[in-house]
This record gives sequence, C-alpha cells and structure tokens, in this order.
Amino acid sequence: MRIGIVCYPTIGGSGVLATELGHQLAQRGHEIHFITYAIPFRLRLEERNIYFHEVILNQYDLFPNPDYALTLAVKIAEIAVSNRLDLIHAHYAIPHATSAYLAKKISKDKFKVITTLHGTDITLVGSDSSFKSIVKFSIENSDGITCVSKDLKKKTKAFFNLKNPIEVIYNFFIPKPELTDQKPFRKDFAPYGEKLLIHASNFRPVKRPMDVLRIFCKLREKIKCRLILVGGGNGINEIRQKVEEKRWCNEVIFLGENREIDPFIASSDLLLLPSEQESFGLVALEAMAYGVPVIGSCAGGITEVVENGANGFLEPVGSIEKMANDALLLLKNKKLYQEFSENAKKRAENCFSAPKIVTQYETYYQKVLDLP
Repeated sequence: MRIGIVCYPTIGGSGVLATELGHQLAQRGHEIHFITYAIPFRLRLEERNIYFHEVILNQYDLFPNPDYALTLAVKIAEIAVSNRLDLIHAHYAIPHATSAYLAKKISKDKFKVITTLHGTDITLVGSDSSFKSIVKFSIENSDGITCVSKDLKKKTKAFFNLKNPIEVIYNFFIPKPELTDQKPFRKDFAPYGEKLLIHASNFRPVKRPMDVLRIFCKLREKIKCRLILVGGGNGINEIRQKVEEKRWCNEVIFLGENREIDPFIASSDLLLLPSEQESFGLVALEAMAYGVPVIGSCAGGITEVVENGANGFLEPVGSIEKMANDALLLLKNKKLYQEFSENAKKRAENCFSAPKIVTQYETYYQKVLDLP
C-alpha cells in the first residue's frame, strides 16, 4: 500500500504513535509519505520506504495568520496524485481530516481517508463549540474512523451523535531493549537510594499536576523519595512556584520537554498519572513496558491500559490520600512491587505490542480500501 500520514510533528502522544506506525508499516514493505509542516521529531528518514513532504506556510497580507488547513489540503492533493497514494491516514479531525477531505475534492482522486481520533478532537470542541460542526463533518466524511480507546469511541459517538462505525485500535509502544532491565539515571537522581517517582505531561489543568505534588508531599513524609517532572506548558510555572515555596528544589527535578523520556521512565519506581481525563494514557503504557507500575485515576482510557490491583492502582479523580497510600504500599513491599512490575511488562507486551496493533491497522486499511 502507498500511505500518506498527516500528523502533528511536535512532541506528543499522537505524533509518536503516527511516526512509529509509519515506520512499522514501512518495515512491512508499505510506502509511507509523511505530510506536515516540519519533520516529525521521531522520524528516521534514513530508513527505506519513508518519505517526508514539507508543507510550506506562506504569509500574506490578506490573511492575519497563515492558513495551514488550506495549504495542507493543496499539498495532500499534490502528493496523493504524484505518488498514487491509496489512502491518507489523518491523525486528528481538524485540521488534518478536514484538509484530507478538501484534497480529495481538489484532486478528484479516489484515495481513501482514515481519521484517527486521539481525544483533543472532543476536548477542543468542549471548550470551543464553534468547531463542533466542522469536526463532525470531517469525521462523518472520512472513509474510516478509529479511536484509541473504547471510552473515546463512546464519548465521540455520543457527543457528535455519529452513526458511522468506529474501530477501536489501541496505541502501541516499543521499549528500547537496552533499557528493559536497566535504570541508567538511577544513581544520578537517587544517589542515596531514594524512591523515584515520575510524571510526564503537558501540565494542562486536565492532567492535575498539582495533585502530583500533593501525592509526593504525602509520600516524602513517610519515605525518602524524589520526583521527576517531564514536560512543559503554561502550567509548569505554577508547579515551579509551589516547589520553591515548599523548598523542595533538591527533591523535585524538572527535565522540561525532553524528546527521549524512555531512560527517565525506566529509571523510575512509579509513574504518577492522576489525570482528570486521558483518551488512552500512552505514558502509562510506556511505564508498564519498562516494568514501572502506575498510580493514577480511573478516568477515560487509563482503565483500559492499567489493570487496577495487578500492574498499578487506580483511584477516583482527586483521591490524593488513596493514591499516596497505594504508592506507599508498593514502595514498601518489595515482593508485591516485583509482582506488579512483572505484570506490567507482560500486559504491555501481550496487549499493546507493535506487531499486534500494526496488524490491526493493516487489516483495517484493507477493509476500508475494499469498500465500494
């Protein structure tokens, strides 16, 4: 198959999934064309069957801002025709599925459009209803639709009153073999044997980063521990201020927007994920793949990734005391921790491995291509 992938090239779960999916498909012999305004940060152009097409943003006096959706549509049409693409896989409804729909009309081509919803399609509309009609239109006019969790599928169908069939295909993660039994930064971050907690997000309110600090606060009263924070965004400043107020500067480590977080997750003991909403929770899967149990909230797709009481603990959103007690239970019971750690690795490998998920995408692609 000749496949065009449209995604955001910046750091984020959807971009990681789209890029790694492209590479996995390329290794299976498919021709993969990435179409976006910058090289996706994990794209490896040296690998065979991988191509990148840059969308150039031009500034015109007539428009206050470059219109990416229109420019992207023109580029998709151009690449689809010149490379005889079979389908466009758009990650997010707007602007990507919208642009793919326009490209199809512009080129009068017969390529199919598959849209994968990652969650922001819903939350964006939830905060700005002016987008609802264009998101609904873009989803309904896709030839195929996938969601990254059953929870997101349910919410999407209800929110947009969709009749279209939606396929649930989970995210996958490929752990680095050299890190599966190694903790490379352990001595750097915990030189005196402290327990290491980690949280990685964009620090938006929905991620409840202040809850992460509250959990840490309760744990440090009982055990020696340190907290690693990975990510950026406006919300990080409030966290920094609170850390300074509490005089925890030597105990809380800010790593910023790091492109390769695997070594830091692998070096940690627990992942804290107290989010108010997660469409899937890719960082939870990343942690599990390295044998790091998850302490989080039973919200959204997290419950489909983490097995409560087996490879992590999930509590109602905002249950700081319970989450701290769960973390303490694991960190003070070596046998129980080892059991959870092994369970986490097994679930990540058995349920969310690349071979399994990529095969599901291949099968779905063919199903959509065979549609009249």
